Amino acid sequence: MSNLGKPQKPASGDIVQPFDRALLKARRRRVANEAGRSDFLLARVAEDLADRLAIVMRQFPVGANIGAHHGVLSRRLRQIDSVGLLFDVEPVTELLALCDGPCVEADEELLPFSDGSLDLAVSGLAFQFVNDLPGTLIQIRRALKPDGLFLAALLGGATLSELGQAFLMAEEEVTGGASPRVAPAIDLRDLGALLQRAGFALPVVDSDVVTVAYDSALDLMRDVKAMGASNMLHARRRTPLRRDVLALAAQIYAERFARDDGRVIATFEVLTVTAWAPDPSQQKPLKPGSAAMRLADALGTHEHPAGDKSGR
Repeated sequence: MSNLGKPQKPASGDIVQPFDRALLKARRRRVANEAGRSDFLLARVAEDLADRLAIVMRQFPVGANIGAHHGVLSRRLRQIDSVGLLFDVEPVTELLALCDGPCVEADEELLPFSDGSLDLAVSGLAFQFVNDLPGTLIQIRRALKPDGLFLAALLGGATLSELGQAFLMAEEEVTGGASPRVAPAIDLRDLGALLQRAGFALPVVDSDVVTVAYDSALDLMRDVKAMGASNMLHARRRTPLRRDVLALAAQIYAERFARDDGRVIATFEVLTVTAWAPDPSQQKPLKPGSAAMRLADALGTHEHPAGDKSGR
């Protein structure tokens, strides 16, 4: 295929790798056959990204869904008239087999697209598990044509904060120490800075906090496991989770995060990115001092030199 090139090498040097990517793929391989049973968050993201893309008044002849999972986002975007050929890019063979469109088996951190080959790059809830997010963003920016669009959603730092607190308290009480269990996540401001460092133009990041109610903390943990998103940190404790720790964590969760009806809440923070590959035609900020009208004139007020407190 003409739009595919050699896999790009990550753009950064020595990268801290908090995530065990091999374990992540193995877990997603195991849950692939039932991937549709716990994809409510991904389905919500797909609708939101589709709504955002539908109002962009331009055509996207060639695009890629990076970290496609089982194709929920791609199926929704292919319903939009402006979207042409859309590749599903996914490293797990069993999930890729569930996608409907043209498929590319590739890791999110080693993309196979040539420079300037894509009009559109999208992603739904995949980038929170990459080890080299700056490098991945740089690869995407390079793969986009000038004025190409990058539209993505990933989990932010408030995600599953309740679960992290419950386990921290339970392990400290039972074992005297805590094992990392909830993955670290980027916040809105840092993500915006990374987009700028990667060379994107006009980057915008917004946050949406989604609160989900479960019958119990154990039901939440089963859902996370069904998503293939349970603990895959390299720094995790390698021994099986103790039953007394699990029971106490569930108890603490119910005591601290239950609603009046007895159900417990879980927070998912979704960070949504809109950014463009640079192009000379894009709008640029005005240079300082180039405004055609003074602000004081526009507001109908008097302008005073700094330090003048006369008010006249």
